Amino acid sequence: MPKLPNETDYEYRQRVLDTKSDSFCGAKYFNATIWLGSGQTTSCHHPLPHQVSLDEIAVNPKALHNTCQKKAERALMKQGDRPEGCNYCWTIEDLKFDAISDRVYKSVIYSDDDLEAVFEAPAEQDFDLQTLEISFDRTCQFACSYCNPAFSSTWVKDIETNGAYTDLVSDGRNHFTHTHPSSQLYKYGEQNPYVDAFFKWWASDLHRSLKELRITGGEPLMSGHTWKVIEWFKSNKTNMKFALNSNLGVSPDRIQQLLKASKLIKHFHLYTSNESTGAYAEYIRDGLSWKDWVSNVGMLLKTKSLEGFHMMCTINALCLVDLVHFLNWCLDIKSLYGRDFPTISLNILRFPSFQSVLVLPPEIRNTYWLQLSEWYEINKDNALLHQFELNQVRRLIDYIDPTAFPAKPHCGSSDIDTLRSDFKKFYIQYDLRRGKDFAATFPQLADWYNSL
Repeated sequence: MPKLPNETDYEYRQRVLDTKSDSFCGAKYFNATIWLGSGQTTSCHHPLPHQVSLDEIAVNPKALHNTCQKKAERALMKQGDRPEGCNYCWTIEDLKFDAISDRVYKSVIYSDDDLEAVFEAPAEQDFDLQTLEISFDRTCQFACSYCNPAFSSTWVKDIETNGAYTDLVSDGRNHFTHTHPSSQLYKYGEQNPYVDAFFKWWASDLHRSLKELRITGGEPLMSGHTWKVIEWFKSNKTNMKFALNSNLGVSPDRIQQLLKASKLIKHFHLYTSNESTGAYAEYIRDGLSWKDWVSNVGMLLKTKSLEGFHMMCTINALCLVDLVHFLNWCLDIKSLYGRDFPTISLNILRFPSFQSVLVLPPEIRNTYWLQLSEWYEINKDNALLHQFELNQVRRLIDYIDPTAFPAKPHCGSSDIDTLRSDFKKFYIQYDLRRGKDFAATFPQLADWYNSL
């Protein structure tokens, strides 16, 4: 890793990033997420995606990543200006002078020399990706509460069957008012020029520059394109890291296929998602069976064929009631398989804003702020935890502190009363559509919820 021995994340930020500019980030050059179903891209999962030009990729498949918008944002970063779409990191960094935002974690994986080279290069130049997350389509058997039809075909079926969610007025309302047809521009089986451009770029030189390819969805194990890529890795010797994002809720046959593939691919990493346990998890992640998910996690880890196993937690208003319990569950798994099985990331939800943790009233946030603070103090010297994991817990503690942070998820969000109103309206409709009961599942929030 590029960090010096015993160097802290903040010291790395000062030495490598801030000496270039106050806003420089390696992800803008070397990292991308690309949704081939919609033809959109972004440099990490925080900025909103933007459209890739069909005309540009027809002559240059590298334009799947090197878009005009990204080149303009690189120019801003070279000058020390902050691109608006990256305000997730600016919000974190403005908490306090030594706060560690994700631009540190998304830059430190690249060499100091490579970061220096791209900073000195013209912003309009095309750069080869080193890390790529890609989605072929939105096919998914889950319809998680904070997801939407843009990323889940099951969410599409909800809207088609039951119609739009009604009376939502905040900045997150459009997530749930239509089927997002622009997220799947081409029918299944129909030729997709974005997919074609990817495989053309992959065959020419992308497979040479990439150090990590990560496939997401929807649920990628339900896509034929994913299995085409898996076959390439099984047939080609490479030091590239291959990673999958999976909800691990697919059929037993698919899990068995995954187990076999994990034994044949040298650098196989699996990313899965959860942030609570039992009935809490099944409410938040509609379609999940907690029992089956735990079983599938265990089967994969017992093979000891994965190079890495990673737990992505989406920190939303509902998961705080059980987050400490879930973190302890992760520690129990680490104690069996090692500190990298799983690694834990805490990703703070901003959209839809009415599901943000900041929608909770100060007295409820204070309860979970105290719980999480106590957990941190107990575990800050736990050898099973990496420093970046502890930093993310510390960051969340700072974020939910009811005395220190404005109760607004992001600078463009609606006011807090509007967000709370939409919170109640959404979950009333969610319960009716999904056969659930908010107050019975989350009695810790029931009095507040019923008072809205």
